[in-house]
Amino acid sequence: QVTLVESGGGLVQAGGSLRLSCAASGRTQTRYVMGWFRQSPGKELEFVAAITWSGSNSNTADSLKDRLTISRDNAKNTVALQIDRLESEDTALYYCAASSYHLPTSIRARYSYWGQGTQVTVSS
Repeated sequence: QVTLVESGGGLVQAGGSLRLSCAASGRTQTRYVMGWFRQSPGKELEFVAAITWSGSNSNTADSLKDRLTISRDNAKNTVALQIDRLESEDTALYYCAASSYHLPTSIRARYSYWGQGTQVTVSS
């Protein structure tokens, strides 16, 4: 069992940056792929980015590639998501998730553990 807790969300002006963090506890010795998803009001859950345990392989949604950086610190059991040049369309509830898949997958069903989410609101 893995517990994930996101933090770092809030109200940000368009054009600004935000750094989200996800802290894992529990069975953290397993080499999980860590991912971020988001859900905007009235929309389906959307893949944002994922990273392998080693950090050597990552996957980012095409529409967000030039504005996102995902990283992890296994010593602290944390994964971070940096979002730059925020847009109003980035307003969403951001979820951290853990997967035992061997690649940084974008497929929601491959993630077994989920956090409660952190809200990001971008004002224009």
